[in-house]
Amino acid sequence: MPVVMNVVGARPQFIKAGPVSLALARAGATELLVHTGQHYDDLMSDAVMADVGLRPADFNLGVGSGSHGAQTARMLEGIEGLIIEHNPDGVVTYGDTNSTVAAALAATKLGVFTAHVEAGLRSFNRAMPEELNRVATDHLSDLLLAPTQTAMAHLDREGLSERSVLTGDVMVDALISIDLNTVEKPDWATGSYFVATIHRPSNTDDPDRLRAVLGALGSLDHPTHLLAHPRLAQRIDDFGLGAGSDHLTIHDPLPYSGMLSVVSDSMGLLTDSGGLQKEAFILGVPCTTIRDETEWPETLSG
Repeated sequence: MPVVMNVVGARPQFIKAGPVSLALARAGATELLVHTGQHYDDLMSDAVMADVGLRPADFNLGVGSGSHGAQTARMLEGIEGLIIEHNPDGVVTYGDTNSTVAAALAATKLGVFTAHVEAGLRSFNRAMPEELNRVATDHLSDLLLAPTQTAMAHLDREGLSERSVLTGDVMVDALISIDLNTVEKPDWATGSYFVATIHRPSNTDDPDRLRAVLGALGSLDHPTHLLAHPRLAQRIDDFGLGAGSDHLTIHDPLPYSGMLSVVSDSMGLLTDSGGLQKEAFILGVPCTTIRDETEWPETLSG
């Protein structure tokens, strides 16, 4: 039976890999699950993996934080070593993070068949590191698994149609596997409220921009609960922006199932996360995207 190396490293990838891992098991493939350690906080890593039925990783590279170059280099070195040692028949990589492009580069340079799940997405903003990662990964990979017709059209325009297959979105499979009626909600998830998440450098790394975003969230006419990625919490502290206001409360992130549950019961989501845009769309919850563009235009026309 084939040996497939599944490479993940960040919260959205754990979610996408859950259904794929189960499918590999049903097909009788031997899976080698590699966690790069890009996300290492429990709520962003182990708790998410458990929620989507993803077993503990066989290998954890523990790369942690760092600049794009340093982080990607450590991943590339670690993944290359594992491929040489275990000689998988194929490598599967997900989404648009540094883990994604490092896995694709390591595998293709060693001549190992590489599949990219969630191929073909484009924001057309080359200032986004994620855009560079997804474009490079698509052009490196042997099999491009596209979630939407729009993604297929992007791949066709780039001359990649022969490698592309329309599969649908595995994040839908992950979402519908969760019984939201059984998920325990935090105490604050009552009455009428909004949920917010902010993590992209364009919103977090400039103090004036972040102050304006937090001010806008705090000005809404119902309580807004901001679930703060560790990086955002650090920026708020670094810039001395306080711990919220009467209408804005800052909380730790929630596990995947908990996040779905509070979003599904909310008046609306405000986010710069591509994954959460989709999840709100699937759940039928209004979403305000705090960006100038999105790689998921379907969420704007629904």
